[in-house]
Amino acid sequence: MSEKSTSNSLDLVVTAVATQLMAVNAATSVNVARKVLADLVAHFDVDASFLRHNDHNIRATKLVADWPLRPNVPDPDPLAVVYFDEADPVFALAEHLKEPAVFRPEPATEDYQRRIQENRHIPPTSMACVPLLSGDVTTGVLGFVKWGDRDWRAEELNALKAIASLFAQLQARVEAEDQLRYLAEHDDLTGLHNRRALLAHLDERLAPGMPGPVSALFFDLDRLKAINDYLGHTAGDWFIRVLAERLREGTDGRSLIARLGGDEFVVVPAAPMESDTAEALAYRLQSILRERVAIDGEMLTRTVSIGVALGFPGRDTTSDLLRRADQAVLTAKSSGGNKIAVFSDEMSLDIEFRNDIELHLQSVIENGALLLHYLPEVDMRTGEILAAEALVRWQHPTRGLLSPDAFIGVAESINLAGELGRWVMRSACAEFARWRAQGVGHDAVLRINVSPVQLVTDGFVESVADIIEEFGLDGGSVCLEITESVVVQDIETTRITLAGLRNVGVRVAIDDFGTGYSVLSHLKSLPVDTLKIDKSFVRELGFNAGDLAIVRAVIALAEAFDLQLVAEGVETETAALTLLRHGCHRAQGFLLSRPVPGGEMAALLAQGRIPLHFSATPHV
Repeated sequence: MSEKSTSNSLDLVVTAVATQLMAVNAATSVNVARKVLADLVAHFDVDASFLRHNDHNIRATKLVADWPLRPNVPDPDPLAVVYFDEADPVFALAEHLKEPAVFRPEPATEDYQRRIQENRHIPPTSMACVPLLSGDVTTGVLGFVKWGDRDWRAEELNALKAIASLFAQLQARVEAEDQLRYLAEHDDLTGLHNRRALLAHLDERLAPGMPGPVSALFFDLDRLKAINDYLGHTAGDWFIRVLAERLREGTDGRSLIARLGGDEFVVVPAAPMESDTAEALAYRLQSILRERVAIDGEMLTRTVSIGVALGFPGRDTTSDLLRRADQAVLTAKSSGGNKIAVFSDEMSLDIEFRNDIELHLQSVIENGALLLHYLPEVDMRTGEILAAEALVRWQHPTRGLLSPDAFIGVAESINLAGELGRWVMRSACAEFARWRAQGVGHDAVLRINVSPVQLVTDGFVESVADIIEEFGLDGGSVCLEITESVVVQDIETTRITLAGLRNVGVRVAIDDFGTGYSVLSHLKSLPVDTLKIDKSFVRELGFNAGDLAIVRAVIALAEAFDLQLVAEGVETETAALTLLRHGCHRAQGFLLSRPVPGGEMAALLAQGRIPLHFSATPHV
């Protein structure tokens, strides 16, 4: 063959390789590479060919494709990964090879010849080895092997260099695809799978015919915000990474672990698992995660709440399973945290109820389904009505009259709490003003609960002032109640807001006082008028010495700061008499009166008193 025709033939080979590699992606790269190697083996009249990629992180060369396929490949394959530190001179040369190299049967290549002979069972060979280059980095090698000896011409090696360049471009493209796929499926902080990968995995696991049940463990760290606030977000991120690594170490390596963002993780065990086994795994992982973490010289730990749920392939969807696991972890957290909860039928009913509430709550304010009831506050010495606390109710279309506990939490979760609170305040002030216009309630105080959302909303104080002015009320006749936990969430914002309310003239009460949120240290600096003893300390008064000790301390505190004191949840005569005996005479509770509609409240205010069904004279 003439030199010109040989050159044309090699050009056609290079063009053919370029055409085959052009449309290759990560999924098809190995099969197409193997086909190209087969074509090149035939064209160059050699006996075998291989494509290897270098992994410079571990200093090794990895087999990507070879031709022809080797029969009876041992496991593990000694040619699959060859570490450069352990390699013979020929393999070692591939780490930084920059120009084609030709090896022929000679003493210098004895180690390489022996390795090939042992694993391919062939006689001594000759080989052309061409580097894959990315700039100055050798990313792999393309090799062609001939049993016996072969002389490689310069134009053939140039053609192989062009082909190696095409393979290097393919390698870079596949690695970029792999990196994009990795980033799309993994969390960048921890390297765990992300929500997208979790959903895809569960879709596959829950497909009809797959083994089940499939368990999901939903992890939610308790109060990670404290670490971020105290040590900064860098420390918080480090804490998250440590816990992610502990989850990896605590599972079997085949389980999928995903971070959903923030401090939420999901573990999906690889094997089908019943609830008892999944719960046991949850307890083991919870114990591992509770171990202390060293950060900036601090030994920190955080408890974790875990929700466990099962899904059955062909019956349940991914959203079904994750919704159950989420509901279970919410149950664990609402029980005080550091708990494990397994999804149950009762939780399922709760979800159904919550979804129903959320569906109808969106329009409840506009359609007039909300109404107010009032809980009288009574002087237990005389029965005189001192105040009325406005309590919102919802006339649900199918579930009847609902108390706030049934829907306030949902309102907060869908950002309706502020709007709902404004409705309550405006409606209560309007009704209170009507009572006064009718000549009743002039000596009583209207108490209105304020949500955390309202308290931190810009313009809240101005809104209160406008409503009071609109209905012609004096500020001293209105008392806004905020829970003790809300006060300390953001003490500076609370202090500013309460000072503004004081300027407007309205009174302020701390509700649920004594529940352990440490407002005591701030009490003397807050413009507060009233403390309301939480009903959990009142319910068993007369029987529980611990509750009595707390109530007596709160009574002394109110006296020291010259604050009004109201006991909530008075349901027994014993509790009422115990309170009176220790100097607390203002109270609310079912013993005195249940919440009543507005018309009944107006009638009670007209009477001025509620009949007492117990002796108000304290026993000595």
